[in-house]
Amino acid sequence: MPFISKDWRSPGEEWVKTQEGWEKKKVLECTSQRYPAIANYNNPDDSQPKSWSEGEESDKNSEVARVPPHCHITIKCTREIAGFNGLSEAVRRLDFSSAVRDVRRFNYICALLNLLVGGQKLTHLPGAAQKLLLSMLEEVAHQVASSKQNLNALRALVVGLSAARESERGACWGRPLGSRALWGHHDHAIARIHRIADNICIQEPGPEVAPKLHDLPEECVREILLRIADHRDLDAASSAWNLMASLCSEQRIWRELVLFHFTPAQIEGETEKKDEEGEDECENNKKQKIEVDWKSVFHKLRKHYGLREDTQFAETLSLCRHCKCLFWRSLGHPCIADQCPEYASRLKEAGGPLPPHPVPPAAFLKFFSL
Repeated sequence: MPFISKDWRSPGEEWVKTQEGWEKKKVLECTSQRYPAIANYNNPDDSQPKSWSEGEESDKNSEVARVPPHCHITIKCTREIAGFNGLSEAVRRLDFSSAVRDVRRFNYICALLNLLVGGQKLTHLPGAAQKLLLSMLEEVAHQVASSKQNLNALRALVVGLSAARESERGACWGRPLGSRALWGHHDHAIARIHRIADNICIQEPGPEVAPKLHDLPEECVREILLRIADHRDLDAASSAWNLMASLCSEQRIWRELVLFHFTPAQIEGETEKKDEEGEDECENNKKQKIEVDWKSVFHKLRKHYGLREDTQFAETLSLCRHCKCLFWRSLGHPCIADQCPEYASRLKEAGGPLPPHPVPPAAFLKFFSL
């Protein structure tokens, strides 16, 4: 279905109806370059068996034609360039659906969905973007159900999704704002997500699995706790087992957590306040100087500065400073600095290429008008 504007001029875009709705053909073509099986989905001739030589040639051609997921965006609009970044197109081009099944990118996708669902921005998106994000939430639920990991992330998303749905239930004259058929589709998707989340059951390993956590010595359990970067996991561990509760009460655990999340200047400023308070108490009570309570120091620093975002995600999106392209750093992207020799020579004269800029989830959403 070609798009014809009011003055009967077509911008060259063509729309194709898929299971998820009408999508731009150029986005589907970009996806088919990364996954040749998608391009051959509706081609019955490709289902016939091929010889080994033909299969080898097709594999080589697919490796050559395969393009890593990336998305060019407009940072700043000018008089010549009226840039518009579409969220649904960026999600497809960056292949978020497959990123859910990657351990390194799972937390990044969950944080992005949490911002959309928790801030109730999901209901202000276009219908196609809503369907796409709900399908991503369902993919997250399937991934958690299969791996039996990150249950807290799924529960937080389900709670936020239910709250967003309830807030929109009577938004317009006692019914949700928008298409009834679309909201019916959303309700079925939300019910499936709830059903998947409710059916997740983690079973205790059988007696043949050894050693168990309770069989490990205290030193090993302490080393495990020292590698936990989330204070909520420490609180949950302390409530699960008496030995972990005694280890989590040690000052070393919280001191290492403070050193991991905050800079020396931030820690020094807070400990100086503690020392001044301790000196005042010592003068009044005529006692020795009290020790630093690292758990309280951590929570005060967390409320004041927040936690490091780079520690929450094993991999984040990156923004190329040369071609203004969003991409996954581990996969790379086709950059102008690699494809244009003249541009590469100018970069070399200027001091070399600039490193890509990491893009946290909140910064990613700022590229779009939500």
